[in-house]
Amino acid sequence: MTFSRRSILAGMAALPMARGALAQSPMGLARGPVQPNWPSLVSNYRYPDWFRDAKLGLWAHWGPQSVPERGDWYGRFLYMQGHPMYEHHCKTYGHPTVAGMKDVQNLWTAERWDPDALIARYKKVGARYFMALANHHDNLDCFDSRYHAWNSLRVGPRRDVVGTWEKVARKAGLKFGVSNHSAHSWHWYQTGYGYDPTGPNKGERYDAFKLTKADGRGQWWDGLDPRELYTGGHMVMPDGIDNIAGMNAWHDKHDGQWIETGPTDDPAYVTRWLLRQTDLVEKYKPDLIYFDNYGLPFGPIGLEAAADYYNRSIQWSGKIDVALFAKQLKPNERFGVVQDVERGFTDHLWEEPWQTDTCLGDWFYNVARLNDKSYKTAEQVTQRLADVVSKNGNLLLSVPQPGHGAIDSEEEKILDRLGEWTAINDEAIFGSRPWRSYGEGPTKLTPGMQNEAGAGAFTPRDVRFTTNKGALYVLFLGWPSGTASVASLARGRLDGVIECATLLGGGPVPYRQDAAGLHFDLPRKPDGGFVPVIRLDGRGLV
Repeated sequence: MTFSRRSILAGMAALPMARGALAQSPMGLARGPVQPNWPSLVSNYRYPDWFRDAKLGLWAHWGPQSVPERGDWYGRFLYMQGHPMYEHHCKTYGHPTVAGMKDVQNLWTAERWDPDALIARYKKVGARYFMALANHHDNLDCFDSRYHAWNSLRVGPRRDVVGTWEKVARKAGLKFGVSNHSAHSWHWYQTGYGYDPTGPNKGERYDAFKLTKADGRGQWWDGLDPRELYTGGHMVMPDGIDNIAGMNAWHDKHDGQWIETGPTDDPAYVTRWLLRQTDLVEKYKPDLIYFDNYGLPFGPIGLEAAADYYNRSIQWSGKIDVALFAKQLKPNERFGVVQDVERGFTDHLWEEPWQTDTCLGDWFYNVARLNDKSYKTAEQVTQRLADVVSKNGNLLLSVPQPGHGAIDSEEEKILDRLGEWTAINDEAIFGSRPWRSYGEGPTKLTPGMQNEAGAGAFTPRDVRFTTNKGALYVLFLGWPSGTASVASLARGRLDGVIECATLLGGGPVPYRQDAAGLHFDLPRKPDGGFVPVIRLDGRGLV
């Protein structure tokens, strides 16, 4: 279903809370030079220098789905009989006909959350910006939401999570961002309207289907309407399915797709999404916004949100000084917002700045990652950082938090080791720019998103280049043993004259250059060492 500017205006007029909330336009959207269309976004947007300099951001992808400590999409899978999350839910919280995602949300108490300590640790790692989860597909706003009653001041922590992160991050001198994933809640939650196809509860609908606001009287959720949280039954599984395979097939075909349009039976859903988004921007003035969408959310509605954000930035600072992320953008669109490549790679140097986002483990905390030691290592994170930065990108790294809010000891160790590396090699990363080539090496990366699992391991022959303040930096993604050679820097291929080679943190390095390459005699790999960086100084190198 498509939505026009006229339909948005009509939708806002139908919601009393919206009128007068933002006095800048009849729609509550900020006026300014940026119009809600791609030509206007592209012609007005310029990537901020601070974003290009930042290179590394850390992300608290943290919300109520962290409580069960079972990983991603808990609020959807708990309603699918036969899924491990369904089994865990029944044993731990009760059957989803009675206890659903609303109840898990209220168990998100954040009792061990120390945002000051976490932000201090993230800053020590080298992060220049920090991103907080504003909401996820489970449809709980983790902030003081004016237009959505299911928010963290009324449910779970009973506090403004985003607002707390914002104050602490800015106090520490970090740029602050928010991520909005709620455009997908309406189809993602449709499993909550289903039922068990087998067993003693066969055919009995789950809580999303049964509950109304009236059912909350005397309950912890008194005054809240579950239909607002669960979004309404837009694709309800029909009666009569009597096996798990049939249930899974039905959901895969219908609500299991990644849908970027709004529900056809509820146009007001999209209007409410826009109200929640502009409220988020007005309250917290984020420097970065991440949309978990292919393109901008809901087509023209996402354009309205982008124009509003850019015009507000002009009001705040006199220019567009923010970064807005979306995924799977068309080539021309990547100059109007920043392209994000989720858990993926590029195989070439991009003309425009971009970002990849990834995670130490699962997006939402999964205790199995701790128990089986399957987190990304500090070396793997550093390799990704070097690869991305060499190709004109930034890395946004999520550090999963359990529901109580304190990261685990293994994550602390990974971050500490990453911080030790950046303390020595920061000049090769932060404030750097790409060289004429991103690098060389045998490891071939497949461009695209969600393909980390199929990527090969980097080797000492995989080399990346960056430049900063006239110096050329050579980053080896593995630590070479013996002579290390870089063909791209051979005599006749490298313009300019090398006058000095220095291993960051280690002093001068012997080198020689011939027609086959530039050759270094690096010291033996130290215990725990990874990704050595050589700084080349000279004339005309960059």
